[in-house]
Amino acid sequence: MKFTEKLNSLSETDFISIYGTVFEKSEWIANDVFKQKPFKNSEDLKDKMINIYNNCSKEKVVKIFNLHPKLAIEKKLTNFSSREQIGADLNSCSKEELLEFEKLNLEYEKRFKFPFIIAVRGKNKNEILKNFRKRIHNNYNTEFKEAKTQVMKIALFRLDEIKNKSSI
Repeated sequence: MKFTEKLNSLSETDFISIYGTVFEKSEWIANDVFKQKPFKNSEDLKDKMINIYNNCSKEKVVKIFNLHPKLAIEKKLTNFSSREQIGADLNSCSKEELLEFEKLNLEYEKRFKFPFIIAVRGKNKNEILKNFRKRIHNNYNTEFKEAKTQVMKIALFRLDEIKNKSSI
């Protein structure tokens, strides 16, 4: 059975269990997308998920931001976040690196009222820290736009991972 056929044959429960954490613990997006079945292909699914996210109110976007873990120090992670952070070596930080992540996370959240968000896939902890140090000096509007873009990148990576695993 082709991916699209499998996708369209999923029950609502199965669909949400597979796609509910594409946007970090925001199952409501998967629920809204499920109601738009059938999907023409994986790109159609992707477009519908991104469209819902892009049309969220600023308040909903900030709620999605706040569901994202603090990098390198958060202990309770979704499966996606755990794999992503391990892939970026955030699970093997030195004591000094952990202290810097902790300091930057606190400072960033105090300044912007949401956690620092970056699509860590393909990056290492040094690149992430460099981005963190740079972005913490952005103004609110610039950083809001950047965080929103990063959430979208994370979602696209996750959608590709689901499709490539083709476990559905």
